Amino acid sequence: MSKTHNNMNKNTFKLWAGLGLAHLAFAQNAFSQEKINQLSEVVVTASRSPRKQSETGKVVRVISSDQLAQSQGRTLPELLNNIAGLTIGGNGNNPGDIKAVYLRGAGAGNTLILIDGVAVNDASSISGEYDISAIPIDQIERIEILKGGNSTLYGSDAVAGVINIITKKGTDEWKSNMILSGGSYGTSRQAFALNGALGATKIALNASHQYSDGFSSARSSNPETEFERDAFRQQGLSFNVQRQVNQRLRLNANLQTNLNRADLDDGAFVDGFDNNYQKKSYLLGLGGKYIAGDAVVDFNFSRNRVDNEFVAYGALTHNVGEITNLETTLSYPLAPFADLISGLSYKHAATVQESPWGNLDADNRITSLFSSLFFKFNDRFRTELGGRVNQHNVYGTNFTYTLNPSYLIAGNYKLFLNLSSAYKVPSLYQLFSPFGNLELKPESTRTFELGADMDLIPGVFRMNLAYFNRDIQDVIDFGMNSNNEFRYLNQFSQKDRGFELEGFYQLNAKWRLDAFYAFVTGSQLGSMGELNNLFRRPKHSSGVNLNGKLNDKLTVAFIYKWVGSRQDRYYDADLNESQTVNLEAYHLLDTYLQYQPKKNLSFFADIKNILNVNYVDFSGYTTKRFNFNAGLKFDIK
Repeated sequence: MSKTHNNMNKNTFKLWAGLGLAHLAFAQNAFSQEKINQLSEVVVTASRSPRKQSETGKVVRVISSDQLAQSQGRTLPELLNNIAGLTIGGNGNNPGDIKAVYLRGAGAGNTLILIDGVAVNDASSISGEYDISAIPIDQIERIEILKGGNSTLYGSDAVAGVINIITKKGTDEWKSNMILSGGSYGTSRQAFALNGALGATKIALNASHQYSDGFSSARSSNPETEFERDAFRQQGLSFNVQRQVNQRLRLNANLQTNLNRADLDDGAFVDGFDNNYQKKSYLLGLGGKYIAGDAVVDFNFSRNRVDNEFVAYGALTHNVGEITNLETTLSYPLAPFADLISGLSYKHAATVQESPWGNLDADNRITSLFSSLFFKFNDRFRTELGGRVNQHNVYGTNFTYTLNPSYLIAGNYKLFLNLSSAYKVPSLYQLFSPFGNLELKPESTRTFELGADMDLIPGVFRMNLAYFNRDIQDVIDFGMNSNNEFRYLNQFSQKDRGFELEGFYQLNAKWRLDAFYAFVTGSQLGSMGELNNLFRRPKHSSGVNLNGKLNDKLTVAFIYKWVGSRQDRYYDADLNESQTVNLEAYHLLDTYLQYQPKKNLSFFADIKNILNVNYVDFSGYTTKRFNFNAGLKFDIK
C-alpha cells in the first residue's frame, strides 16, 4: 500500500470525524432554523409523475435551479461529477473530449440520459451513449438523478440509473438575462435567455456560444516535447412553447440543437495534426397532457438526430443516428390506496455510416408495454409493483420487473428496498456492422438495493445510505467466435456492488455543508475466470461541499472531491497492444464566488483545481491544472 493511499485514508477518516464534531457543535443553533424536509421534495423521474420523495422507494438526487444559478462558470459534466456514486470519465480533460457517464460503476451507455423526460441515445455510436457535454448548462432548469435499475418505466439503458435534464420553460412574466464570461485556456462564453407568456402560451428561448483555445488532449510522455493545443467551440439553442388550451388540455413543443466542434489528437500519448470532429445534435419534441376526471394522459412524440463527422489524416468518417419515439402514458387512481401508471411506447432507431473502413445503413424497432401499481396501504407503508414487455424486431421479446417497497417512520425516516431488472439492447453497430452479430441477446440485469433516507433533525441534519448489488448477464463484448472470426458476442457476466453514504448539515441560516463517500467494486466472469474490470472507475471516492453567504451580497462555495486509485487500459501504438496501468489517487479543490451589488446584476468567479494538482483521469491524456472562469449576469425585466 502506497504512502499516498495511506494519507488519503487518514484524510477521509478525519473528514467524517470532523463532520460528526460539526454536528455536535452546530446542532443546537441549527435546530431552531425552519427548513424544508427533503422527504417532502417533489420529484418526477422516480415514477413518471409528481410525487414526494417520501412516497417512493427510489433513490433520487436533485440539482436544483438555485444550485445551477450558483454554477455559472461550470459545465454539466463538472456538476454531475460531484454527485455521490457518479463519476464522469474525462471530466478534467480537454473540453472537446467526449465525457463518459459511470453511475455506480456501470460502464458507459448503461445510464439513460433524458431531456425533459425524452431519451436521447446516439444511434450512431457503438454503445448508444449520449455525450452530455453537448448540453450547455444555461439551458437547464433542474436535474434529477434516479439511481438503480429502472427499465420498467424507462426501457433500454436504464441499467444503473436515469439522468433527467429538465430544460428552462416559459414564465408568466416576461424577463431576459445575459451572461458574459471568460477565463483560462482562452475560454469565453456568451449566453442569452428570454422567457415570458403571450396569453395562455408560455415561451422560453435560450442561446449560448462558448469557445476555448483548449490545451493538448494527449499527454506527452516526454516533458521536453510540447503538443499543440486542441481548441473547442460549442453553440447551443433551445426553444420551448407551452399552451394551456383549456383546463383539461395542455400542449407543448420543444427544440434543442447543439453544435460542438473540437480538435483531436491521435490517441494516448500521441499528438495529432488536422484531426477534428464536428457533432450536431437535434431534439424535436411534441406532446401534451389531457386530464379526464381523475385520469391523466401524457402523449409525446420526439425525434433525436446526432450527426458526427470525424477527420483523421484527411480521411472523413460521417456517422448519422436518428431515433424516433412515440409514447403514451396513463396515470389513474384505481382506489384510495392504489395508483396506476401504464404506457405504450414505440422506438425506431436508424443509422447511416460512411468511413474508409466501410459503410453501414441499418435500423431496428422496439415496442413496449409497461405498467406499475403504486400502493399506499397507510401513511407509512408504500410499494411499487411493475413490469414491462418489450418486442424487438431482431432479438425478439424480453421482460423486466420492479418491486419497490418503502416504509416511512415518523415522517422523517424512510427505509426502502428495491428488487428490479433492467436491460440494454444491442446497438445497431453491434448487430449490423461487418463485426455485427444478429444472434445477440440484450444484456439483462438484476439489481438489489437497500437503504434509508433519514432527516435526523428535519431540514438541518440529514443522512442517506444506499447499498446496491447488480448482476448483469449476457454482457456484449468484442471477441472471437467458434469460426475464428472477430464479432460482438454475449460472452461474459458482470457482478458489481457498493454503497453510498451522504450527509447534510444546515449549520445555521446562512451556511450549509454536504458530504459523501461512495464505494464500488466489480468483476467480470467468463471463460478466463474472474477479472476486476472497472477501468477508470475508482473503488473509493468522497466529496465535501460547503456553501453559504458572507453577507447579503456575497455568496461563496468550496467544492472538494477525492478520487481513489484505479486502473486504466489504453492502446499502445508503439507496442501495437493494449496496456494496463495503475492511476494514482488525486484530490481537487474548487471555489465559487458570486457578488450581487444590485438585484438585476451579479458577478461570479469559478476557480478550479486551486491546489494545481497534476492528475490523470485517462492514461495518456492531459487534465486541467489551476484554472478559472469569471463573468457577469445581467437580468432584464
